[in-house]
Amino acid sequence: MKLLEANHLDPHTYTSGRWLRHNNLEIDSRYITFDFDALCRRVIELCPGATSIAKCDKKEGGFIRVFLFTTNNAETVVARLPFALAGPPCLATNSEVATVKYLQTNTNIPIPKILDWSDDPSNAIGSEYIVMEHAVGTQLHQKWPTMAIDQQISCIDAIYRKLKEVVDIKFPAYGSVYFADISLDSASKRPLNKNFSIGPHCGSRYWNCNVGESIYYYNTKPNRGPWDDLTAYCNGLMDAGVSRVPPVDSPLHNLPRYHGSVETHLRLLEFGRAVINNMSNDQRVRDTATPTLFHPDLHKRNIFVSDDDPTVITGIIDWQSASIEPAFWYADEVPDFATTLPHPSLENQLEPNSERCAKAFEVCTQFHVPKLGSPRVMDDALFRPFRYCYRTWKDGVVAFRHELIKTSERWKELGLMGSCPYPAPTPEELAVHQKEYKYFEAAHDLRNNLAGLLNTASDGWVPPEDWEATKLANRELFEVMLQTVLSIKNPDDDEPIKDEGDVREIWPFDL
Repeated sequence: MKLLEANHLDPHTYTSGRWLRHNNLEIDSRYITFDFDALCRRVIELCPGATSIAKCDKKEGGFIRVFLFTTNNAETVVARLPFALAGPPCLATNSEVATVKYLQTNTNIPIPKILDWSDDPSNAIGSEYIVMEHAVGTQLHQKWPTMAIDQQISCIDAIYRKLKEVVDIKFPAYGSVYFADISLDSASKRPLNKNFSIGPHCGSRYWNCNVGESIYYYNTKPNRGPWDDLTAYCNGLMDAGVSRVPPVDSPLHNLPRYHGSVETHLRLLEFGRAVINNMSNDQRVRDTATPTLFHPDLHKRNIFVSDDDPTVITGIIDWQSASIEPAFWYADEVPDFATTLPHPSLENQLEPNSERCAKAFEVCTQFHVPKLGSPRVMDDALFRPFRYCYRTWKDGVVAFRHELIKTSERWKELGLMGSCPYPAPTPEELAVHQKEYKYFEAAHDLRNNLAGLLNTASDGWVPPEDWEATKLANRELFEVMLQTVLSIKNPDDDEPIKDEGDVREIWPFDL
């Protein structure tokens, strides 16, 4: 059996880009050890009449490697292998397949049929995998630029008519969907029906799989769900934050000055838990916290439309890491087809079609999926602390402390009951915080501005063909900023960046 003619791709190593920060770590974390020939053989077995692979393309996202196989009898199938940083591969694979099968059973959303899968890495292929049919139609990403504005608006309406079926499903708990027979103890499962259950959240925030980040259980036990109510869910978020904080006596290197000590983080997270548990008892928050399943990465590349009529949705793909969250969790997410763009020639103006698409998105969200729409029109301050509480060790203590200070200041105005559990800082503490927060903002703004100037993602990802030029440009921009800072003879006291040490400390990429 011929497997694949003239195969030049490297199936194991990440080759779709490089990173300006922690490049080797990022690439190593996406290495997959498996038997590529065994995968090819399995694909041929799944395609009746096929005897060899005529073509194979490798595509890579941040959390998945995808192989597009075309057999010698013109069948096209997709094989998906998860990276370990997406979450525990066994649970993530079982959950992705179970989610797809659950949605295919309970909705009319077009999702490609799964032909074969395994969540056991001791299989012949040597890795967890999913093999599925290729989506029908064309990626919306390819069609969008040539669509008329009325077609774009109709397409947005069609997307949310489809997704309404998912959002309307009622769930008894928060977590991830699995098959009922998954090997989990009974305390870690809530039955959905005889075929499906809700189990631990398999997203990366609850597991030790993020690049350059570790999880420690010195201060808390693993708390990954499932969670039966909002209070339990919030404690899961807080425990995820506590688990990222290392032991008190850990040597800490290369952390920015606003990061904060281990003790400062643990104390702030204790206050944060009290604040969030109090806020989660507010009826408005509870009313927008219904356990809700939604697509985890909704954008034009994951939506397929008809070749003849791009307002007809033919496929919605990539349900990896889909999870059941409080409805408000999705409230601040805006897909790329609803993002406003600057006008190409008029300053401070928006491009009219993108503005109309953004309005169509808001209307469709409110009309078709009000469960997601309601929190979008509420005061964002009711939800912001939930979004930042679990990532203090990544962001630095100053970011979550800022949220708690702002929440405390607006407690009565927001109509929250009692007094805020986070004590108002003294004038001296507030002055120190404001100085650190200004430095944090400078670092945040620098990262965003650099990503724009270098045309990279905010994590420093660069396509391979741009790597050498971008690496050089990163160094040149550093030198320009350094010379600019050093040219200021008497910087103001409140100026956060004053010398070379400051510039190096906040520079987000490797030099």
